[in-house]
Amino acid sequence: MYDEDDLLPISALSHLVFCERRCALMYIEGAWAENRFTTLGRQMHDRAHEGAAETRGDCRIVRGLRLRSLRLGLVGQADVVEFHRCKPDDGLPGTALEGRSGLWRPFPVEYKSGAPKPDRCDEVQLCAQALCLEEMMDTPVWEGALFYGKPKRRQEVGFTDELRGETERLALRLHEVVIQGRTPAAARGAKCRGCSLLEVCMPTKAGAARSVSAYLSAAVAEQLGENGGEP
Repeated sequence: MYDEDDLLPISALSHLVFCERRCALMYIEGAWAENRFTTLGRQMHDRAHEGAAETRGDCRIVRGLRLRSLRLGLVGQADVVEFHRCKPDDGLPGTALEGRSGLWRPFPVEYKSGAPKPDRCDEVQLCAQALCLEEMMDTPVWEGALFYGKPKRRQEVGFTDELRGETERLALRLHEVVIQGRTPAAARGAKCRGCSLLEVCMPTKAGAARSVSAYLSAAVAEQLGENGGEP
């Protein structure tokens, strides 16, 4: 079990899957830069969080729900969590909701501005939300959905044992990366083109094992040397 002060963002898992160096730049060195993709994503998340909770038939929709798992050491915010009313005769477990009768089954929905990705970063992030909900509400969460803005449709995700195991392993790896405090070596690849941190990461300049902060410090020192100590 982790302490409150040790919790890391659920969203960091998707960055870890995409690129460990990117994750370290963000959560060790505090680097960040916007591009068109991150701006669109932030705007979509902001819209998803807007509005009060509402009920549509047997579905209770809650926006911007705060999530936490002390077991995995994660904290974050769900875009939307749908609570589907359990039918009395289906025998399925659920959770009680304040002011609502019966039991309700959580179903997290994460909004993404682009299209489905070739890796599992989105599925891992959504699964981490489900694991948080299970811990918080003491009920199993079997399914959720990713809503992609480009095709404008949902993609349902089943939280299989395999996906759960991968998510738990990545949560542990995320804490290892942050605790070790070392930025992994730069390795330029095709995915670098769409990364908002490309100019910060400098994969062709930063060297095999140098962090961005070390590279910038060396560059500043070199510049000062050339100018006789004057910036």
